[in-house]
Amino acid sequence: MFWLFVALGAYLIGSFPSGFVIGRACGVDLRREGSGNIGATNALRVLGKKWGYLCFALDIGKGALAVLLARFAAAPAAGLDPTVAGVVAALAVLLGHTFPVWLGFKGGKGIATSGGIALALFPPIVFVLSISVWGLLFFATRIVSVASLGATFTLSLTLVALWAFRGGELLLAVIGGGMAILVVWLHRANIGRLLAGTEPRFAKRSKP
Repeated sequence: MFWLFVALGAYLIGSFPSGFVIGRACGVDLRREGSGNIGATNALRVLGKKWGYLCFALDIGKGALAVLLARFAAAPAAGLDPTVAGVVAALAVLLGHTFPVWLGFKGGKGIATSGGIALALFPPIVFVLSISVWGLLFFATRIVSVASLGATFTLSLTLVALWAFRGGELLLAVIGGGMAILVVWLHRANIGRLLAGTEPRFAKRSKP
């Protein structure tokens, strides 16, 4: 029952559609504007910096909150492993964000929420390296998908390196690999456009 509670609670936290709610508050349905995605990138593109950054912060917060609550609930006094609880929550919150029940299971692509998970579950170096790679690739290419995929691979490879060379936890390396697989699958259309040379560069659009 505990694991079911953790998984369901984290999924519901992740399924809160931040971008959709913010867009509606601004009189916009993000599913019909820009890229049609409710994630922070499209919110930033369509709604501007203030609302885009708010969406980004909320999506990061969802990932971190779900993991932290799960780890707290599985404190040593409860006789459960906080890391395992955090991993279960990480998977569930990411699935909630990308497949929210409230919007027909069509949500964001999980990058900001993955950042929140990294903050709350992984060693600090994982988040620092991942966000650094994201920033470098974005400013070099102005293509969000390139930056997002690069950051995801960095997260996964760093966790594997920590396990292989520094005695890190295998479970964290496994969940990092799972997150990378999910993010790549969600970006499959972007990858196709990248290979075809048609992936657009980021540019702020006027508010509809």
